[in-house]
Amino acid sequence: MPSPQPPRVAFAMDPVHLPLLFPPPLMARLRKASDLDPALVVRDFTDPATADAVARAEVLITGWGCPRLDAGVLAAAPRLRTVLHAAGSVRSLVGEALWERGITVSSAVTGNALPVAEYTLAMILLAGKDTFTHRERFRASHTYPSHTETAATGNVGRRVGVIGASRVGRRLLELLRPFDFTVLLHDPYVSPAEATALGAELLSLEDLLRHSDIVSLHAPDIPETYRMLDADRLALIRDGGVLINTSRGALVDPGALTDELVSGRLHAILDVTEPEPLPAGSPLYRLPNVFLTPHIAGSLGNELERLGRIVVEELERLVAGLPPAHEVRHSDLDRVA
Repeated sequence: MPSPQPPRVAFAMDPVHLPLLFPPPLMARLRKASDLDPALVVRDFTDPATADAVARAEVLITGWGCPRLDAGVLAAAPRLRTVLHAAGSVRSLVGEALWERGITVSSAVTGNALPVAEYTLAMILLAGKDTFTHRERFRASHTYPSHTETAATGNVGRRVGVIGASRVGRRLLELLRPFDFTVLLHDPYVSPAEATALGAELLSLEDLLRHSDIVSLHAPDIPETYRMLDADRLALIRDGGVLINTSRGALVDPGALTDELVSGRLHAILDVTEPEPLPAGSPLYRLPNVFLTPHIAGSLGNELERLGRIVVEELERLVAGLPPAHEVRHSDLDRVA
């Protein structure tokens, strides 16, 4: 019997990401498994120059910069049956029309979770050593701290509160295990037994905030988590406590957080903010108790290849008649990023 025709595949993303996502060995695997024009990348679904490729595509490999797949796009892609997302969340990408069509969606979000968890672990360790405060003092005084100034410094027994057993949260819990931390967890979908298996003690959100030295946010950006850390809950964090946010800025009340940080009561490590980026006049850029990074915790540079590899493996599974290993279902969107 003749071999089945390989699926017709098209890229839809900002072309700048393509060579990092799919370096030559991965691109070769894509071309072997599919009918693909590696030079064609759809950036605008209304562009006549790419209309034929969209109309013929059975699989879209999407990424950052891909427009939302709404009813109009799907009408122009009558053969589309699978979307393989070479990035993280698909929340802003897929609309109801896609689910109504029964199109399969897979995301490389698992691969994107790894660098976020690694970044967070690094920041927890640095925060436990009070690294950023000591750096500021050293730059100003050029002298070493006294024993009194370092008495509360260190990571032995440090209480780390993880909000959200998401993919990032679970990977972080794994990474925390070799260290001498006391790990606390809040997640409404996790049982006490499951939390114990993850190496953490399950607490209410309020109790976690009261008992943590370092609080790290890993909850999804959904209506239920909007401003979940408001003024009252931020006030529960002990004086000198550290808030780390690598999730979404919308989870924290920005005015309340700014007030706490300007007062000097709390410290923060923020890779995401609300708004993003912060306006030029924000005091958070200048505060010594705030460490800001420009949304770099997720996959960057050579880390993008990991996402591309997941997509290639998903396409190879599709060709082999196997179900996707990283499928995103419509029902998942109520509780994932």
